[in-house]
Amino acid sequence: MLDHKTLVRGYSAAVLVLTLPLAAYSGDLYRYTNAQGNMTVDDHVPPEYAGKGYEVLNEEGMVIQVVPRQLTEEELAERDIRDKLAATALAEQERLRKWDESLLLRYSTIEDIVAARERALRDLRIRVSILKSNIRSLKQQVENYQMVAADIERRGGKVDIQRLTTIEQLQAEIGATERSIVDRQREVAAVQADFQLDIDRFEMLLEVVELRRTLLAKDK
Repeated sequence: MLDHKTLVRGYSAAVLVLTLPLAAYSGDLYRYTNAQGNMTVDDHVPPEYAGKGYEVLNEEGMVIQVVPRQLTEEELAERDIRDKLAATALAEQERLRKWDESLLLRYSTIEDIVAARERALRDLRIRVSILKSNIRSLKQQVENYQMVAADIERRGGKVDIQRLTTIEQLQAEIGATERSIVDRQREVAAVQADFQLDIDRFEMLLEVVELRRTLLAKDK
């Protein structure tokens, strides 16, 4: 049977053997798993193993950095999707925050929003009314020119090019004005929809404020 001193000397020798390679090298070392599945320590990581991840060791053999394995194409795609979803969620959160701040700065009550909506709609409706009036005037001019042209033809004359050109220009202007009316009517619908969203959002904010007041009252 080995005595105590012999065991101590043997243990010390074993520790020296294990630590000798690290002590003899002054730079960082790398620990990775080789093709056989064994942990290997070396002064570099072979390219074929670098993608599987490895650890960086200091002179004392302590881990100072862990380099994770490379993600697969499927994992990269999933990460990109998660990142995009997270970015979209943050953007939506910021949009709602700015919207709420804007509503609270501009309005104090639902009635304020309704009044602002009516002002915006009134301006658009005035524009539509003016455009419709212009169309009536243009159509009347076309009728007048056409009546004169028809009268010339009945008397056996020939309608001059300038008159025909004027009629064409007036008809083209009528078409452009009608398209403008359609555009303004679309604006009216869009303004109504936008203000309705503001009203719905403001009502929700008021409900949140009221709920907080109720909770504070209960706490007191």
